[in-house]
Amino acid sequence: MKRLFSKSSKNASSVKSSAPEPPIAGRTAAHPVMTVGLQPSFIVPPVPHPNPHEYIALLASEDGLLMRPHGAGPPYPASHVRVSWGKTTDIAELPSDGESSSVDWKESVIVYGIVGLMTLFNASYLLVITSRSDVGQLFDASHLIYGVKSVVYIPLVKDRAKSVLSRMASRNTSENRPSLLVSDVDDLQAPDVGTSGVLTILTPRDQVEFPINSDNRPASSESSGASTPASDVSITNSPVSTIANRMSFWSRLSKRSSSVSESADIEESLFDERELLDSIVQDAEGEHDKVISSIIAATAPPPDSSEERNSELEERILRGCIREFTKGDMYFALHFDITRSLQHKHEQFTKLHTQNKSLSDLGVHPKDTTVNSLDDKVEPLCEPSAMLPLWRRVDRHFWWNEWLSKPFIDAGLHSYVTPIMQGYIQVSSFDLPKDTSAMQDDSVGPVDYIVISRRSRDRAGLRYQRRGVDDEAHVANFVETEVIMRVQRNGISNVFGYVQIRGSIPLFWTQSGYSMKPPPVLAPERTPAQNLDALKRHFRYAVPVYGSHTIVNLAEQHGKEGLITNAYREYATKLDTKDARYCEFDFHRETKGMKYENISKLINQLERVFEGQGFFWVSNNMLLSKQKGVFRVNCIDCLDRTNVVQSAFARHVMSTQLEAVGLLNPPPNGKSGVEIIFNDAWANNGDAISRAYAGTSALKVIRTGKRDLGGLLNDGVNSLARMYSATFSDWFCQAVIDFMLGYRTLSVFEEFLIKLQSTDPRELIRLSRIRAEAIATSVARVLSEGETLISGWTIFSPEQLNVKFDDRFEEKVLLLVSISHSMSYDYRLEKAKMYICIPLGAISRLEKGAYIISPLEEASRDPLQNAGFSVYWHASDQISMRMTSYSIGNRPEDAPVKSPPVVLASSSTQLKPMLLRREPTKTANLSGIMSKAPENAAGAINTCFAAFKVLPVDPARVRSGSSTGYAEPADDLAGATTCKQVVDLMVDGIRRACGDAGNSLVIVDRDVVSLTEAQKMTTIYAKMEYGVKRLLWLGGLV
Repeated sequence: MKRLFSKSSKNASSVKSSAPEPPIAGRTAAHPVMTVGLQPSFIVPPVPHPNPHEYIALLASEDGLLMRPHGAGPPYPASHVRVSWGKTTDIAELPSDGESSSVDWKESVIVYGIVGLMTLFNASYLLVITSRSDVGQLFDASHLIYGVKSVVYIPLVKDRAKSVLSRMASRNTSENRPSLLVSDVDDLQAPDVGTSGVLTILTPRDQVEFPINSDNRPASSESSGASTPASDVSITNSPVSTIANRMSFWSRLSKRSSSVSESADIEESLFDERELLDSIVQDAEGEHDKVISSIIAATAPPPDSSEERNSELEERILRGCIREFTKGDMYFALHFDITRSLQHKHEQFTKLHTQNKSLSDLGVHPKDTTVNSLDDKVEPLCEPSAMLPLWRRVDRHFWWNEWLSKPFIDAGLHSYVTPIMQGYIQVSSFDLPKDTSAMQDDSVGPVDYIVISRRSRDRAGLRYQRRGVDDEAHVANFVETEVIMRVQRNGISNVFGYVQIRGSIPLFWTQSGYSMKPPPVLAPERTPAQNLDALKRHFRYAVPVYGSHTIVNLAEQHGKEGLITNAYREYATKLDTKDARYCEFDFHRETKGMKYENISKLINQLERVFEGQGFFWVSNNMLLSKQKGVFRVNCIDCLDRTNVVQSAFARHVMSTQLEAVGLLNPPPNGKSGVEIIFNDAWANNGDAISRAYAGTSALKVIRTGKRDLGGLLNDGVNSLARMYSATFSDWFCQAVIDFMLGYRTLSVFEEFLIKLQSTDPRELIRLSRIRAEAIATSVARVLSEGETLISGWTIFSPEQLNVKFDDRFEEKVLLLVSISHSMSYDYRLEKAKMYICIPLGAISRLEKGAYIISPLEEASRDPLQNAGFSVYWHASDQISMRMTSYSIGNRPEDAPVKSPPVVLASSSTQLKPMLLRREPTKTANLSGIMSKAPENAAGAINTCFAAFKVLPVDPARVRSGSSTGYAEPADDLAGATTCKQVVDLMVDGIRRACGDAGNSLVIVDRDVVSLTEAQKMTTIYAKMEYGVKRLLWLGGLV
């Protein structure tokens, strides 16, 4: 423990002023100096440890971006931090000479904190908080909570950074607020490619007190901080107009090459663009394919160069990241941890004290260290491990900018790390109605009512992209909601805490977003054993944290949702544990006809559970009770229905808590100040979680306690907006979320540009494991006794032999032994479908080169990352072919299948591969499609071949410090960073094996499928399909 509080070594004072400033030991990101045998992230200065800096001054210098804490006058900081210019940044803490330094800090710009550092294709960017909202305080001024309102990204390029900081400084000066930044920064930076941009999304205003009008309603709908049925459906800002604007083709004509300046008249610009659209239609002479192709070329043209493409992509990534941090659901505090509940902190404090007491009794602590006995007094807001940096105390499951903050953590710059949590926090208070039966000297102060929702970053994302559970037993949209209430009566303070959780149904299931009400389905590639195991592990992790679970499933028991509900019930029954009790309540059926008062039936049904759970209660610094269990509420989305039921549970618990201190419980009639504040807080909480997961506000009624025609119309508009969001923009947003959380590398955007979708990082881990299992299964299946495996690979290949370009591709297993085996593998059934054994001596030659199967996107046209090879062999009786037919006949001739097209070739003729006419691409998924086995190759052909395309290579498959990674590649492919390098290694391995078998192999450098061939074989329909998707999904992101 002593080492945790060791001082960093000081630099020698004899350093000449003309020499470069040496970094402070232990504070350099690139080359940390080990002073006590620990990394800088584990070294903290002498206690008490400083909190994260509230204000940070930024200044651009010749050597890099400088920063230091900002305060009012001397004493000035003894050091400052320098972030070097360039894509590969170096972060170092340097000594300062106060105001006598050559650095003029008067020119600096002040920000509220640092979100983190993001490295992209062309440059690195520093993300800083430029505007925050005062959410409120947890009981006293030492527990202030802030919301993130505006974030600016500063490129770590000297000229661009100076330009950005200059604009920020000018805006501060014009507002006459030199030490603060204003919230409205729309014109701070221009959204031009090549400069940094600012994206500010207006968030609701936070209110502590809610004034009540004479008609017992809130003074304004704005005070609630979220949408209402009356305010959502507007002419200018409704989702309907948003959808219409996004679907207007002419609104984006010639966006990249447009010469219309920003100050030009908007109507004239639209008129010119419509004229351009008319000219496109006339030039195409009525031919539909030409019209669509021309519109796509004008509205969503491909970038002219790789640099332009990367700049555009960087702009979108940065804006997407900033959008996630400025939607109004990100919060932070500087002096205490907001990621843990009151009871969790109390339990941590007690556990740490017990550990320290045991260590003291064993004589581990220094002799002058004493550990006092734990008395009966309990501090409700106790902060365990208060001597550690704040980032070391937070719950990492709810820390959303951990990956972005990692460069500062690694450099040991603890005070520059500000943990940010996603969720919702509202601090409010209300007065209880006067109890006429109470004594005259009975005094009751205002009741503090605080709602804190913490959204997990595990399996984070948007609703149609992240459903159910993953292989690590994390569920989508997991949210912990804590209600804190303080009641002061007759000078005695009573602090209550109550926690509920929500999370997606912990099974493997999916739901398509391409319709208004898509049915959820169980993942077909998952077995019942896998679902049951995931369910067990999920509760195995959650029960120690929250206690015994009472599962409340609100999904429909029949209809589209019935399949998932029935499966959940079945597996929960098989779970057979006392720590997870399953309960069903068909919300839609029970509340049909807008009868939301029927939720009281569920509360009555669970009355004994409420009594057994209890709640956290500290009265006059005495712990009276603890919560002994939790409700786990879910529907399909864990949004609308879950919001309503959790608010009903919270209302019931609040009544019980008020009765516990002898106070009158006001009836839930919606007219009292208590009900107005309560409904407002829970409606805002539901809206915030819904915006984070689905992109719109919650649909069900909470705010007014009833649902009317206006609410129905509003819900319909929100449902349409949700469908649009899921269809056209969520895939890119999901890629941004995975990247900023450290789950994926920049390759996720390459993948998105090719498929216009992104893959779940957890799914990639699972696929890597499945591929390893496929090789092992194939080895056990086909290798004879005495044969030794040289190499085994999974590889992409046309489903049929003797073709290179087909509309059906699948992953195959290629085994290199004394006889080469090519095998079609059914990943869903985990069985080999068909395999071909080719003696190494029969192989005539190998051809290696580019293997382009899609010319639509630059990444899919890159020959370095799209490479493959073809294996040619002489047809003979030595070639054997087997297939899994699930009967005694397993030779291809036993099954009447159609022979594929083949190519006749000999050693003296030029081979011209036959390319099939390609319809719109339908790449086979990993589960595989049953192979059409060709006839025995020992027919009337001289040469056969098989084409193989290597799988994409990610040079940074495992991010340093990230919790997500892939399985290690095969040893013989280690070190390869491009597909071309993988091909070279594979071909070289086959060549050496053939040489050992006495076959001098001919290797030809020739493209398997060139870009020109791929362009010829790609139909106009495939091009138009991709272009329309690019128009809708990429064009709408600008």
